Amino acid sequence: MHTVVETAAYLSAAKSAGLSDEDRRAVVDLLAAEPESGDLMQGTGGCRKLRIAGRGKGKSGGYRLITAYVGRNYPVFLLTVFGKNEKSNLTRSERNELARLTDILAKTYRKHAPE
Repeated sequence: MHTVVETAAYLSAAKSAGLSDEDRRAVVDLLAAEPESGDLMQGTGGCRKLRIAGRGKGKSGGYRLITAYVGRNYPVFLLTVFGKNEKSNLTRSERNELARLTDILAKTYRKHAPE
């Protein structure tokens, strides 16, 4: 089982998107068991987009989660979530920002990780 970190940005976005505590727990449980869930997003430094069903909507009308998982010795970072009706794809600028963020997360975690 992997550690899953719900970032402050993710928690804020999850609240705005209407994810329940039960939905969030299900996401954490899934990623703890399968950290490479979702589609790898090109140009993001290893971020993945995971589609999850919204209550009564199915995956096509549900949510998109963005995660960062850079390797076995790192946690899965939940970065943000949005409804499919809000946005289906990220802009190049957003992907570039995710690449920078993923690099910072990896370097910071590596620097402070127990040996």
